[in-house]
Amino acid sequence: MSSKTVLVTGATGYIGSRLIPALLNKGYRVRAMARSAAGLRNRPWSNHHRLEVAEADLQEPQSLALALRGCWAVYYLVHSMGTKGGDFVRTDREAATNLARAAEQEGLQRIIYLSGLGEDHPGLSPHLRSRAEVGRILQQSGVPTTILRSAIILGSGSASFELVRHLTEKLPVMLVPVWINTRSQPIAVSNVLGYLTDCLEQPETAGETFDIGGPDILTYGELLRTYAVIAGLSRPIFIKLPFLSPWLLSKCAQILTPVPA
Repeated sequence: MSSKTVLVTGATGYIGSRLIPALLNKGYRVRAMARSAAGLRNRPWSNHHRLEVAEADLQEPQSLALALRGCWAVYYLVHSMGTKGGDFVRTDREAATNLARAAEQEGLQRIIYLSGLGEDHPGLSPHLRSRAEVGRILQQSGVPTTILRSAIILGSGSASFELVRHLTEKLPVMLVPVWINTRSQPIAVSNVLGYLTDCLEQPETAGETFDIGGPDILTYGELLRTYAVIAGLSRPIFIKLPFLSPWLLSKCAQILTPVPA
């Protein structure tokens, strides 16, 4: 364990806000980075004696350099898919480039990046292609970069879990796209946090890429029906409609669940 500080970007996000207390419990000094410190004030760990808060923006290299100063490792846990009215691919590319450049200039020893699971090929969704591009940019920084490629992350509050929960509880009959039979390898958020923290303690992970997933490979349909069984609900009936677009599905999901389109 290093006495120097670990920077966590995306500190207010789902993973970041859970990773910070895990690192503090292991004895690390942590600097939580967010665009506004106000979003961190009411967290249970916000007054921890080994925690610092840095207001910085990945799109502002000067503030980013200050946030990284004195750190030995950084977790890259941000993506811009939810940015309103913007090009998230370009935004993520610029953010990763700024982080990579600043990390190298500040002499960091490690970058740990949580990416998406999927082979890097043209058939990937724009989202996963962007996540893969971010990984390449970080690896080209000169700072040893560990990439963890995760599939669906399940845990209370995660977008994936809340979609499964609310759709299953509200819709005994679902109109679904043909890719309801696409297979995935979901992983519990507790296991993701374990991989993230253990990477700091295992120097041989530096510069490597690892696919992380749980033991079960399920289709999206099986995942929904598994939740129904565990929750004591009727197994949902699926009606496949080939013309359902991601845009239409996202709008419907926004109406039925707390997850934004």
